Amino acid sequence: MSYSLNKFRTSSFQLPVPGDELRHDDSQLATRQVMYDALVLDARLRQSLMTVRSLGSRGLRVAALGSFAGEPAFSSRWCQQAFVCPAGEGTEDYIPYLEHVLDCFGVRVLITSSDATIALIRRERERLEQRVRIALAKESALSIAINKERTLEIAKRLGLRIPRAVSVGTVSEVGAALREIGLPAVIKPVESWSSSGQQGARIVSQLVTTPEEARRAVEELTRFGGTTLFQEFLTGRRESLSFFYANGEIHARYAFWGKRTDPPLGGIYVLRQSIDFPPDSGDQAERLVREIELEGYSQVEFRRDSAGNPYLMEINPRLNLAIESAVRAGVDFPYLLYQWANGQQIDSVKSYRVGGQMRYLKGDIATTVAAVRQRGRPGVPPPIKAILDFLVSFFIPTGYDYVDWKDPLPAWAATLGYLRFLLQWLRRSPSSGVLRVKGKA
Repeated sequence: MSYSLNKFRTSSFQLPVPGDELRHDDSQLATRQVMYDALVLDARLRQSLMTVRSLGSRGLRVAALGSFAGEPAFSSRWCQQAFVCPAGEGTEDYIPYLEHVLDCFGVRVLITSSDATIALIRRERERLEQRVRIALAKESALSIAINKERTLEIAKRLGLRIPRAVSVGTVSEVGAALREIGLPAVIKPVESWSSSGQQGARIVSQLVTTPEEARRAVEELTRFGGTTLFQEFLTGRRESLSFFYANGEIHARYAFWGKRTDPPLGGIYVLRQSIDFPPDSGDQAERLVREIELEGYSQVEFRRDSAGNPYLMEINPRLNLAIESAVRAGVDFPYLLYQWANGQQIDSVKSYRVGGQMRYLKGDIATTVAAVRQRGRPGVPPPIKAILDFLVSFFIPTGYDYVDWKDPLPAWAATLGYLRFLLQWLRRSPSSGVLRVKGKA
């Protein structure tokens, strides 16, 4: 325990000055001395903590990189070195720092999970791959998966159900979209990450119930450029299906359904339960993954209509925030990702435990408060039901994100971070659809 505390205090590693960085040619990647088996980026994210725990508990040497010294992953007993980058995720100065770390320390595999860093790595991939193996699908598949419009086009060709939607790029096009789709509707960015110079933003979907809300949402979501999808509103159960696909073979499958999300409409999963792999949407999702040739980990999301029919929402080609649910159920996707990126034989997982619940308490508090504030809006439960459901969840056997009694310090770090968040939240105005950050996603 004392080792982790001491390491946490000294988590910002002092690198040589940029002029002294190591040089190498393309052949050195296979022969250079390796200090770490994996470098996990985006240390602030829950899936990054789960990746550190997964790999470290298997005896691998794991380092993590983030933009703040208090990131929960840094305090994990399995994190052998923490690098604090002075540049924010998604900013121009992030890549030079990352390259500097890779040049000074041998790393086998680079694992990233945020839209911001993935966007940067895609841009500099050829150069980075001279230094490290990157645990991401090939560019031809990524370019489809991160673009909802292209994904839905392929899904439609394969015969999958997709929500009615039209593309809207400017406020002037909202009127036509309203006439075709109607209200309420959901307005989504075609791509979730957008940047402009040193400022980046993760663009999130918005539910709109009036023409004025629709115009305001389009204006906000296209602020950094890009296009939106004006989509019909479906209210049924939301399901998440995960795959590990490589070399033409599905090595693992896992599914859960989202009991609650933040925001209530359908943001991040804050209460989820593992379920048997659904045969209808499961077959559709697998055909989509194979058609795109999306190797590595992927998450395919569906929402069912009032008749129970699954409609494709999107596909994510990266480890997601809810990955701990799969690991606790017996599907260790982070380790499969490492095996694949490192060129090892990939384990096959034939089954997993169903019925287990996982909860993200901070998000569950936020979505309960939102349900009270947004009473009466489509898809939002009545305030009394939302509060009762929140309280009842404490009496149902449930795992909690961050909490692992074999690795307790990250939960403490996350609690301190939540207290800081709460103080900021109490002072801020109601959030808009654009979450502005300096490079964060």
